[in-house]
Amino acid sequence: MMRRRSIWTRYGFAWVTGGLFLITLSGHWLFGWYAYVGEQALHGRPPEVGDYTITMLRDTLENWQSEFLQLLWQVAGLALLLHVGSPQSKEGDDRMEAKIDAILLAVDRQQGEKLLEEIDAEYEGRHTDPRVVRMIEAETRGASARDAAPRS
Repeated sequence: MMRRRSIWTRYGFAWVTGGLFLITLSGHWLFGWYAYVGEQALHGRPPEVGDYTITMLRDTLENWQSEFLQLLWQVAGLALLLHVGSPQSKEGDDRMEAKIDAILLAVDRQQGEKLLEEIDAEYEGRHTDPRVVRMIEAETRGASARDAAPRS
């Protein structure tokens, strides 16, 4: 029987990241309070929690908008686009497929063509690299013309 790991072990990185987030956010608000009290004292006004809260919420959201949301979109957005299969994320797959096709054809042309046809038929002909398709078609036409030509 497989021993189940605790939630603390499975999500350790998330817990540490969340802890650091809470510590830094608390520090931001605590030192912001001291700065706010100092500014209010300079102007001869008493510090008000409501005014301080609005100021700190504005400052916190400004920081998140400029840095956190950018990073979140870059990481999460890219992961999402790769997951759903955007055209940009398929570019590498097409290139890899073209390289594998070229290797198959270079190793053994006849077996490679046969194997590619079987794979394309099995996957409903979803070959996405037009360069390799044109190359295979040109080779096939050339081979058919050579086979049809009379031999001397």
